[in-house]
Amino acid sequence: MKVDLWRLLNRFFVMAAAANFLYNLMPYVMLFLPDGRQNHTEPPSGHFPPMVHEPFSEERRIQMKNEARRMFYWGYDNYMQHAFPYDELNPINCSGRGHDWEKPDNVNINDVLGDYSLTLVDTLDTLVVMGNNSEFMKAVQLVMNNVTFGSCASVQVFEATIRVLGGLLSAHLLITDPEQPFGDVTPPDYSDGLLKLAHDLATRLLPSFQNTTTGLPHPRVNLCHGIPPNGLLETCTAGAGTLTLEFSLLSRLLGDPVYESVARRAVRALWDHRSQHTGLVGNVINIDTGQWTGRMSGLGAGVDSFYEYLLKSHILFGEQEDLEMFNQMYDSIMKHIKKGHRCQEILTGMGTFNIPMYVNVDYNTGRAVNSWIDSLAVSFAGVQILAGDLDEAICTHALYYFIWRKYGALPERFDWQNKMPNVMFYPLRPELVESTYLLYQATQNPFYLHVGSDILRSIEEHAKDRCGYATIHNVLDKSHEDRMESFFLSETCKYLYLLFDTDNVVNKQFAQYVFTTEGHLIKINPDLRRKPWETGLQPGCFGARTRAVSRTNESIVAHSCTFYPDSKRHSLPLTQELLECGVQQDDPLGPLLFSLALHKLVSSIDVDGGCFDLLLQAWYLDDEVLAGSCPAVL
Repeated sequence: MKVDLWRLLNRFFVMAAAANFLYNLMPYVMLFLPDGRQNHTEPPSGHFPPMVHEPFSEERRIQMKNEARRMFYWGYDNYMQHAFPYDELNPINCSGRGHDWEKPDNVNINDVLGDYSLTLVDTLDTLVVMGNNSEFMKAVQLVMNNVTFGSCASVQVFEATIRVLGGLLSAHLLITDPEQPFGDVTPPDYSDGLLKLAHDLATRLLPSFQNTTTGLPHPRVNLCHGIPPNGLLETCTAGAGTLTLEFSLLSRLLGDPVYESVARRAVRALWDHRSQHTGLVGNVINIDTGQWTGRMSGLGAGVDSFYEYLLKSHILFGEQEDLEMFNQMYDSIMKHIKKGHRCQEILTGMGTFNIPMYVNVDYNTGRAVNSWIDSLAVSFAGVQILAGDLDEAICTHALYYFIWRKYGALPERFDWQNKMPNVMFYPLRPELVESTYLLYQATQNPFYLHVGSDILRSIEEHAKDRCGYATIHNVLDKSHEDRMESFFLSETCKYLYLLFDTDNVVNKQFAQYVFTTEGHLIKINPDLRRKPWETGLQPGCFGARTRAVSRTNESIVAHSCTFYPDSKRHSLPLTQELLECGVQQDDPLGPLLFSLALHKLVSSIDVDGGCFDLLLQAWYLDDEVLAGSCPAVL
């Protein structure tokens, strides 16, 4: 199919111009996010400046890469010095933290910490991304020598899976990758020690799936004794539906279908209990009755990663069922959770410019149930990028970045009606950084380098403490809480570093990797699409590949390529089918290089930003008359 270069050029021009326009108008937009000290009934005064394409110099990029590296090591070195082998670092008191045995009901701590050196396990692949292979091999040896799961702690199945099981499997795959793209990362005499630990942990998590009529897992499990006495019979949607990547990966490495089968059964159970009216799921469900005890449906806590894993499971394992469920769920989200106009209409000067926002609704009626959004929901921008809906991803991300700019951090919850935070803490979450990184990979627009620089500097200014980086207890006064969660090193620092390290292997081979919901690297491999118990493939035997498609799948891929227009393949080729098509056709530019070439072209065009000025004012003032005074951008 012939590429419509003019239409594609227009699309990229609009996105590039809009992103840079938002950057230059950020101080004015902040006036719409009150802090209780200003009169917010009047529009901002002063002249909105014209759009300026803001460059990001190579010198500054290198500087920010080094700052991201220093940030990681300030956290990592202090953890190793003051906290290991405990699970987490207390950055204020310079000490370690483990399972709270004195207070078994302290689920805020005990759901996550199981006395298994959590931060080190969670951070293993970040060391490889940072290029510190010697420290990685040393850390792997420490894990194999010190980590066990015999403490008999009761932990949350979801947290143990994404942080510990995922960390072990990712590191194991990096070690056993025959191509060794990061250099030699194989410890001496390595004999699948991390895989054995992962197998041990997953086996201890399996009892959570037993004795439930729906197939949904109990939310917590004791690592020695199974289901705790008087355990809860309710689980959140994300907790039950975000296990497929790690459990399926383990099954295919071991040749044992049991782990994948229980995880997939749980996903199907959630799917089967979706509303027949809206197609949505609630956020809390009874594992025996299948009744939704939490009727709220949204993109944030309790539901977020369920959508993510439907899509990523398809990308990694090729299960058509996962893609079909994701597509139907995405349509339901856009119909019932999304409020306001599509972002494409806003970016191109169409529509009435209501602020696009994803709100929390009743899963069965689609009616809004509250007026807050939470910080985890910004991760949906990353999902939208993978799904190819780049316009929506830009707007989803922009709203949360505006909130960050106002407070220098992202409050856990923000009340969009009263325009102020109502849950004040920020535990150094990675979701905004992750979406920023993925948007930069998709657009190559320097706006997102500015965003990442802003986030990094804010964390450095407001969260750095004596022995690491502390949770911001209150985004208004920037007071600290003595906790550095493992995901700060596993995800936040990793995505910040990758954003600025353009020569990193992950960025050079971006089409070949999937990030789990905890930010762990999994290399896309066609052998993962085969089930050893069905095909006879030797478990764990993944041969070297010089490209992402095996010869046995070439005919299938060649057929599926015809279903994708060239414009889609070049503009956002992040779904697995498009990745395989791009690799098989040996496109000399490569999908992302094509995007970069277009970016360089549109950035050299001089454009009057006056119309964009009017559009943004109309967007935030909800002024149809003002919007109507601006003709279409192109």
